[in-house]
Amino acid sequence: MRVLFEHHLQRGGVYVSLLVLLLPVLCPSLFSPLGHASPSLFSEWNSPKPRHLSLMSGALQRQISNEQKSDLWAPLPPQGWKQCKQTPNNPVLPEVPNGYIQVFLDGGLNQQRMGICDAVAVAKILNATLVIPHLEVNPVWKDSSSFEEIFDVDHFINVLKDDISIVRNLPEEYSWSTREYYAVAIRATRVKTAPVHASANWYLDNVLPVLESYGIAAVAPFSHRLAFDSLPEDIQRLRCKVNFQALTFVPHINELGEALVHRLRYPARPQSGADEFIQMPVDDNHSESFGKFVVLHLRFDKDMAAHSACDFGGGKAERLALAKYRQVLWQGRVLNSQFTDEELRSQGRCPLTPEEIGLLLAALGFDSQTRLYLASHKVYGGEARISSLRKLFPLMEDKKSLTTEEELAKVEGKASLLAAVDYYVSMNSDIFISASPGNMHNAMVGHRTYENSKTIRPNMALLGQLFLNKSMDWSEFQQAVQTGHRNRQGQIRLRKSKQSIYTYPAPDCMCEG
Repeated sequence: MRVLFEHHLQRGGVYVSLLVLLLPVLCPSLFSPLGHASPSLFSEWNSPKPRHLSLMSGALQRQISNEQKSDLWAPLPPQGWKQCKQTPNNPVLPEVPNGYIQVFLDGGLNQQRMGICDAVAVAKILNATLVIPHLEVNPVWKDSSSFEEIFDVDHFINVLKDDISIVRNLPEEYSWSTREYYAVAIRATRVKTAPVHASANWYLDNVLPVLESYGIAAVAPFSHRLAFDSLPEDIQRLRCKVNFQALTFVPHINELGEALVHRLRYPARPQSGADEFIQMPVDDNHSESFGKFVVLHLRFDKDMAAHSACDFGGGKAERLALAKYRQVLWQGRVLNSQFTDEELRSQGRCPLTPEEIGLLLAALGFDSQTRLYLASHKVYGGEARISSLRKLFPLMEDKKSLTTEEELAKVEGKASLLAAVDYYVSMNSDIFISASPGNMHNAMVGHRTYENSKTIRPNMALLGQLFLNKSMDWSEFQQAVQTGHRNRQGQIRLRKSKQSIYTYPAPDCMCEG
């Protein structure tokens, strides 16, 4: 009997071996990246495990004093800078504009938002009529949402009516000037040589002649194509007027965002089988944070993980998968890949994992009853990667957990609309924090500075060094984190030369007082 059993076992082993050898041939998609947003299955075979078990143990047993909670949740006091009062200067628009200016904007929602602000400024510089900007299809999320599907066009035009002339569409005589028209040949009306951070004079020297000759100019590419320095004060303030006043979302985005904010402040759960929510009981032991919530922007997709060249604890399989992903997308030309993981972390060049951002929040004084809204599209590694964060903050929510099926259907599959909902909720949160630098982080820092709202900026270099120290206990970690973030919780920082006005709106767009 034993011989027979061993015989079958050997035959089974042969079949398994053959299957392993043939699997890459029969199902190659399992072993290669499918695209920017689709991790290969191979990279997920070794689920990521917690990397900071000692710190996790201490964080799960943390005790937060009422005084610390009170300080943490307190709104920011006045800081000597505020929004400038609108003075009625009765600006006069040119009777005959110099022509029509078109821009084609790529990137995600927040990059496009900055491009829209720059487009208005360039139209003002050129005394041109701005055509509502064209938003390119996002190559990562395949989102084709238009300006009109995201932003309230009527509001946009009305707020800026005294600053520039804006049209929804070109008149019939220029209807040929389309994205498709410029995609198939070199056109005299397309300006494709705008340098990054071009000066106002560059546009007057290079784009104005095209407008005067043809009555229209299309600038593409346009992202980051206007300087932050050496511009007139009225142009700088116009950029902020666009960003903080003219750009509002379409009503159904605002309504959904407001519904999520309400559900975060007044916790509820959907009734079984019904598209409505019921109120949950209040815990009187957490009065300091009741009705308040934190938004965590957790950008940890496969693109970011691969491009960082950092090690995130998924083992050899994950390292190989991310290396292959870098090779496919960037042909290995990733600057960080020449450094070791330790060097990258000590320089603060590794995005924080969900586990690490959770430990940061816990060390800052957020307890397990903190309502945490997760603003993100897709986390590389899935639930296995998020599990440590969820243990620390079991009341964590996101769009799917807070919406009904009917509500979610209006934005599902549209990355820009989903990002717009997150933007709305983030702006209305008590505290905002991002796990890594990026366009969303920069947009929130700038907009919330303008509104004097609390925003925590992680000290990436400090955290990288702390997480490398495996002998540090929880109390030491907590003390180091709190000391290193004492002045990184919404305190105004004045813009320096070459820094973005959209991240640092003071002093250009704010007044002392």
